Amino acid sequence: MEKLLLLGLILAVFTTGCIKDDILFDTQEPELRITNAPDTLEVNSNYTFEAMYLNNVGQSENVDLSWTSLDENTISIANDGFATALQLGSTTIRAEYDNGTEILTDEVSVQVGESTVINSNEFSGTVNTTSSYVLTGDFTIAENGDDLLLEFSSDYEADTGLPGLYVYLSNNPNSNADAYEIGAVQIFSGAHSYTIPNTSIFDYNYVLYYCKPFGVKVGHGEIIQ
Repeated sequence: MEKLLLLGLILAVFTTGCIKDDILFDTQEPELRITNAPDTLEVNSNYTFEAMYLNNVGQSENVDLSWTSLDENTISIANDGFATALQLGSTTIRAEYDNGTEILTDEVSVQVGESTVINSNEFSGTVNTTSSYVLTGDFTIAENGDDLLLEFSSDYEADTGLPGLYVYLSNNPNSNADAYEIGAVQIFSGAHSYTIPNTSIFDYNYVLYYCKPFGVKVGHGEIIQ
């Protein structure tokens, strides 16, 4: 009995240290995001634009979108995102969705030129602790073929006392539900990297750290586009 009481006390101290006085809410603002915009479309070619709708808990939902081009003479686009580049120039492509509460939009500027150009993307961010434990570090996340490369810089540091520490990609900064589990943390200091296979750079908004056995979030960093 004494051992059980001691274990309970240790767990209580740990979880209190992790979350401090924070109250975590899973809800967030819904978001609409165009996920495959090219820099340039070849004139007289076709291209299908895609977008992702994230609901108020960061989950992706299949929804019916409206697509428009601000200059239909340069690029015409149907409601399913199927576009045709008609003449040299540039225009703005806009995706729109009415979720019943508000109308969400996202838009991109697209050129029409002699060839289609889709540049590789690289985003960045900084992980910060959300607990009493040390967890910090700058990172970049970049396209590498069909995969992603998540790289942490030399300023990365995580407390080795964090038990069962796992890293995730998520669209909700306060939940690892429906998140992509990258794996258990093996390196607690210095530069290192993870390869995330068959994943789009637009699929996730946050890097999360959780003490997986306890289900306690201990850090996160927003992926800045």
